[in-house]
Amino acid sequence: MTNQILGMRASVLTGGVLAGLLLFAGPGAAQTPAPPALAGNVTSPEEGAMEGVLVSAKRAGSAMTITVVSNALGHYSFPRDRLEPGTYSLAIRAVGYELPSLDPERVEVMAQQTAARDLSLVKTKNLAHQLSNGEWLQSFPGTQARKESLYRCVGCHTLERIANSRYDATEMAQVVQRMSTWAQGSMPTHPQPQLGRSIGAPRPAEAALGQYISTINLSAGERPYPLKTDPRPTGKAAHVIITEYDLPRPAAMPHDAQMDSRGLVWYSDFGSQYLGRLDPKTGKATEYPIPVMKPGAPTGSLDVRFDRDGMVWMGSMMQGSLVKFDPKTEKFVSWGAPDFLKRNDARIAMVMPEQMHVDGKVWIGAENEYQVDIATGQWTEIDYRRMQPPGARDHGSYGVAADSKNNFFGLEVNADFIIRVDSKTLIPTYYQTPTANSGPRRGHFDNQDRLWFAENRGQNIGMFDAKAERFQEWKLPTPFAMPYDAIFDDSTYAWTGGMGNDHVSRLNTKTGEVIDYLLPSKTNIRRVDVDKSVNPSQLWIGNNHGAALIRVEPLEP
Repeated sequence: MTNQILGMRASVLTGGVLAGLLLFAGPGAAQTPAPPALAGNVTSPEEGAMEGVLVSAKRAGSAMTITVVSNALGHYSFPRDRLEPGTYSLAIRAVGYELPSLDPERVEVMAQQTAARDLSLVKTKNLAHQLSNGEWLQSFPGTQARKESLYRCVGCHTLERIANSRYDATEMAQVVQRMSTWAQGSMPTHPQPQLGRSIGAPRPAEAALGQYISTINLSAGERPYPLKTDPRPTGKAAHVIITEYDLPRPAAMPHDAQMDSRGLVWYSDFGSQYLGRLDPKTGKATEYPIPVMKPGAPTGSLDVRFDRDGMVWMGSMMQGSLVKFDPKTEKFVSWGAPDFLKRNDARIAMVMPEQMHVDGKVWIGAENEYQVDIATGQWTEIDYRRMQPPGARDHGSYGVAADSKNNFFGLEVNADFIIRVDSKTLIPTYYQTPTANSGPRRGHFDNQDRLWFAENRGQNIGMFDAKAERFQEWKLPTPFAMPYDAIFDDSTYAWTGGMGNDHVSRLNTKTGEVIDYLLPSKTNIRRVDVDKSVNPSQLWIGNNHGAALIRVEPLEP
């Protein structure tokens, strides 16, 4: 394929690309759309015109990558207001296909005319490298329980690393045991040993996992199963614009991305002591170093929340601290958990200050859960054994949410319960999800005091109406989504994303329609947020392993 810049031919504009633009613009769009900044056709010898190919453009020197999707006629186009004049590198995502050259496609975008570039794809020579975690899980043989044992692996790395390894069962068990000594907030390029853990002989569960992995990797010399892939986007799933914002540090691990009232997006770093802020209008990210409270312990933070005064609250993970940041003064205040300097397992993950104006209390999700009185500094631990049926196993929460009266709601990722704790009596009440072993992970309350949450193992978006004590669940269409968090836009759409299949999902709560939008890159999604100021609503996520924030903009309801 030549890198020569092609002029836009009149026959192209009046024919295929114009038709493609009308389809791309969606229902109700003007019949004479403004000429795009860049447009073209995507084809391959095997398929001809190709729908559902993600085409990404990044200007030289820019931190932003813009992605559109080819429509039913194989046409793609970038709106004029999305690409400034300059030299752009083009990339594609279409499982099973790639551009014919390893050198990036480059095109010059000009201010007054449309740049044209047709893309002819060829079959990839390395399909395994293109698979998402979810596609690997579809391909792996084994029971559902065996595959779920790999869910924790994707917290640090892709399943491609496992599938392409060559360790036998004994060696793999040793690798699993060694990785169990790493703290949360680790990656292969940034391992963080957890205090109090040591490398040693594999335990039975680690040996069993090593044995299973040896049956799905390359230890026998060849891959013992065919590779399965998800279909490309079609229809509404192709009517979307996705923007990726590179963060200043390549090692950044944006775990939670949350938009404030001014439209700025704040993010936590799961592996380092930074709080970040992105201005989507300029693409500029500003980072603030978080003070180290526990020298020698693993670094990184997780939850990002705002109180009614606009203060930013965070859980500082293995630093064992609750952190508050004032955006006006740019100052941090920290509170250590009880005895956190003495305990290796001291961990502050989740923070819930959103309703603290009700009673001055903040809820904390940690190795245990607490109600913290900010005025007195008193930490009161939740006793899950109160009101628990005799003989029942111990309970605990991962995600933390609070209703309008500041009652605590814990999401039990290792089981299938939503646990309500009364803010005054601290008495828990247990509600079991309709789907067994669903793994509720994280969620948000809406303006009707309903809790929306992700069922990590159930592959559902869940909603719990606490007043009616009623659940509702919606199945996600693409297998192994591993949804991590869910949020409702207070109008029509609920959103979720996860660590599995590089998709985000939008649920129309009025019709039950779920649309899966494929992302341009391998994306490890944790907490999600939604921009409710636009219609239809837009999703914000962090790529925890990709040092980027991502905005997903549907082009039609």
